[in-house]
Amino acid sequence: MSEPLNDMINRQLHHRTIRYFTDEPLPQETLTQLVAVAQHTATSHYLQSFSVLSITDRHLRGQIAAIAKQPYINQNGHLFVFVADQHCAAVIAQQAGVSQTHLGSTDKFIQAVSDAVLAAQNVVNAAESLGLGAVLLGSILNDPRQLIALLGLPQLTFPVLGLLVGHPAQAPQEKPRLPEAAVHFENHYALPEPLAMGAYDQVIHDYYATRDTNRREETFTARIARFAQVLPEKRGDLQAAIREQGFLAE
Repeated sequence: MSEPLNDMINRQLHHRTIRYFTDEPLPQETLTQLVAVAQHTATSHYLQSFSVLSITDRHLRGQIAAIAKQPYINQNGHLFVFVADQHCAAVIAQQAGVSQTHLGSTDKFIQAVSDAVLAAQNVVNAAESLGLGAVLLGSILNDPRQLIALLGLPQLTFPVLGLLVGHPAQAPQEKPRLPEAAVHFENHYALPEPLAMGAYDQVIHDYYATRDTNRREETFTARIARFAQVLPEKRGDLQAAIREQGFLAE
C-alpha cells in the first residue's frame, strides 16, 4: 500500500493557476517572506544571478498588463517580475578590477535564467503553502524591448517571468496533465511509437467542455498544432533583445 502524501506533495499535485484575486493586499511581512524564499532557492554555482522587482506603480503595472494582453494583471494581487541578472556580477567584477568578458556568454545567460525561473517557482510553492494563489506570466515578453525600457533594466539583465500573487477569488478546476509515458523516460529520450494521444485528447476535450468558465471544444493535439503555427508579433524580437542586453556573446 502506498504511503499517504505529505502536505507539500499533495498541494503540488493539486496545483491550480489563479488569475483573479480579492482586493485584500498582501502584508509587508508576507512579501518579505516570499522574497526571502526566492533568495534561498538553489542557485547555479552559488552566484545568485537573478533579481526581483515588485511592481507597485499602478501606471507601470497597467503598461505591463497591456504588453501581456491580460487585463487581470492590472487588477488585484501583488506583481513581481523575475530578472536574469549578470549586471550585479559585472559591477562586482569591475570593482575587483577583473575581466567581465564571459558574463554575456550563453552559458552565463542560461545560468541566470535558471536561477530566476527556480526562484519564481519556489515563490509559487511558498505562496500556495500560505493559502495564497499565483499565476506565472510568460506573457510579459510579448514586447521584450518595451518591457526592458519600462523597467529600466541595464545591460546584462533580462526579464524572464512575471508572477502575480494574492488571495484567490476563484477556484478553477485542475488541468489534466500528459500521461507519464509522454514525459518520463529512462536513460534515453524515447517517446512512445506511435505517439497515441487519443485517450488524453478525450480527457482534455471533456475538461474544456465541462469546466466552470470559458467552456470550449478543444483537444490537446489541436492546441499544440495551433501553437506550432503561431508566434506573437514581437516575440520574434526576443533573440535580438537578448543580444542587445549584452547576452549570447559566445
